[in-house]
Amino acid sequence: MSDFYEVTYVLSPVLEEDETKKLVETVNGWIEAEGGKIEEVNEWGLKKFATPMEGKTNGYYVNMYFSGPGAVLPVLERQINIHDHILRHLALKYDAKMKRHRELIKKGDLPTILEVDETVSEEAEA
Repeated sequence: MSDFYEVTYVLSPVLEEDETKKLVETVNGWIEAEGGKIEEVNEWGLKKFATPMEGKTNGYYVNMYFSGPGAVLPVLERQINIHDHILRHLALKYDAKMKRHRELIKKGDLPTILEVDETVSEEAEA
């Protein structure tokens, strides 16, 4: 059975552009080596931290979505934790509701808050 994950991680800002690209490819390789399939990788770029992290005031953010067996996440987190240039990470395992929400976003069918409010108002008036 394959689970769906979202992982956001922060790379050290001291890396050169080519080193950053190589590290992103390395992380992708860790996932694929464990039988994972990468769906999307978004490089958000260099962002300033609200508070310093490990003596640094900014970091290079990467957000990714992938599917894979349950064993892929512990292996990925271990590799991330021991790598010196990955400062922080957050991993989410999607449940059915989160998957549906993501599919609606991808299709562009996600209703806005105004649309939901209008529907609720119409139902209340009826």
